[in-house]
This record gives sequence, C-alpha cells and structure tokens, in this order.
Amino acid sequence: MSNHSSPYPIGTPGKPWRESEVSEWSRQQTVQRSYADDVQSVVEQLAKRFDHIQYGRLAVDPARYPLHALRSQDWNDTLPTMLVTGGVHGYETSGVLGALRFLEEAAAAYDGRANLLVAPCVSPWGYERIQRWNHAAVDPNRSFCDNSPSQEAAALWALVRPLRARIVMHIDLHETTDTDETEFRPALAARDGKPFEPGEIPDGFYLVDDTERPQPAFQNAVIQAVAAVTHIAEADAQGEIIGSPMVAPGVIRYPLGALQLCAGMTDARYRTTTEVYPDSPRTDAEACIRAQVAAVTAAIDFALAASA
Repeated sequence: MSNHSSPYPIGTPGKPWRESEVSEWSRQQTVQRSYADDVQSVVEQLAKRFDHIQYGRLAVDPARYPLHALRSQDWNDTLPTMLVTGGVHGYETSGVLGALRFLEEAAAAYDGRANLLVAPCVSPWGYERIQRWNHAAVDPNRSFCDNSPSQEAAALWALVRPLRARIVMHIDLHETTDTDETEFRPALAARDGKPFEPGEIPDGFYLVDDTERPQPAFQNAVIQAVAAVTHIAEADAQGEIIGSPMVAPGVIRYPLGALQLCAGMTDARYRTTTEVYPDSPRTDAEACIRAQVAAVTAAIDFALAASA
C-alpha cells in the first residue's frame, strides 16, 4: 500500500511507467483468493438453469482464467434484453458475488419476461489479486472500445456487440473502497507520471448516470430500492461525490461512452454503474451483496415497466 506522504514505491515521480515498471508492478501482485472456488464453481451450478457461454480466456493464463457468462435458457428475441456485468474491477467483491447471487435467487422471476445476459466476473486475474487493473496495469473500465488495450474489456465487447442495439438495460456492478484512496489512485498517478491529489471516499451507496443520456427516474428507482438495504451516500461539503456534482440523492453523472466505461458499451436506454462502499461501519459484506441484488432487480423492473 501507498500513503499520501511518500512516493509510490514503483517508478520515478513525474515520469510515466515504462515496460520495466509495469512488469515490476505485475510481479508484486499475489493471488489472495480463488476464482475457481468463488466464481467458476458457482457458474457450474448455475449452468444447470442458464445457458453457459465461455466467451474467451485470458492470455496471461488461459487454463486458469476462462471468461464466463450466463444467459436465459428461454431466450426470446421478442423480449427486452437486460445486461448485468460484475467484476470489471476484480477487487470489487460485491459486484461479482452480487451478480452471482442475483442469478441464484432473483433471476427466475424474469423467466418469459426478459432475456438476461450476466457476465459476473469480467476480470478474473484482478479478482484473485484483489486488484483494480489487469496484469498489464491497464484499467479495464477505461477500455471498452474497438482495439481495446484490455483483453478483459475486448472479450466482453465482442460478446455484447451483436446485441448492442437490442439491450434495453445495462447495470454494471462496482464498489468504491478505502483502498481507492490508499492504493489505486496513488498507483494511477505514479503510472501516468502525475502528482497524486488526495480525495474523499463517500460513505454509502451511489450510482453513476450518463451525462449524455441521463435517466433520473430510472436512477431514483434503483436508489430507492437500495435504500431499503443499505445507506445512500451523501454529498461532501462541495456538493459532490468523488469530485462530481451530486445531481440527485446518491447520483452523479459521467460521460459513460466518452470515458470508455463498461456501462457505456451498449445503446441501452437505461444504464447505470453501482458503487457500494463495503468499508463503512454502517454495513457489512452480506449487505453489500444484497444491495447489488436490489439494484439489479430494481433496474430490470423499471426497464420492464417502461417497455410495457
């Protein structure tokens, strides 16, 4: 971990990383949990109830990191399609476990009503190392584009692209953690040769809407559902959440497409990024998972009602 008072331990302050620094950083990332045990074993069980799609393998270790998605067995092209993604940042645990929990406990309610496509762990290398980046120090969630520098993003892009215009709703499940401030943002500044500017981590759940195509009623429906499970983040003294103006309770906006974020990869009318705060003393890991499930179900319910 880094801290605010000392330089990041890799690289030279003010100079972007070269290949040698990237390699040094990658070597320092150690496996801390099992993708096979936590994700693939659950996917195998879910494959009895959903169509299983293996949409790629990570070149860094193809045998260890197949990429999995699950979709409705009763897929019907006349029904609206809903996309759920988790683990784009591998360290954001409730995004992965929330996507799996949704499939286990809540997805059956949409049989015959919607087509579901769920990619629960987009970045398995990062999942095992509790890391934001992939092995090449690339952020997959700034890489959803043609000729992507992230194999994780490129594989999901290829899977989703044929359906891009038909997806009605896309919810991308994330977390904001204390390590964003102590490790990941300092690492980003060091990688890019820029000074680190300390920020403030919001205490609570919030959403990221699309600046270019905002859907305030949709975002509010998700916030209201999650508020029954865990607390919603409040704005800081500047009226912001992580440097962006809060436009409604628990909601900020980013230009999702321009930033090449996962939530901006489709033409879905309804799209959002969830941000759970697992480090709060006011919540716990189980509540964070349930908050993600509540967000997914509320998002689908709203999109179905609006499409009726």
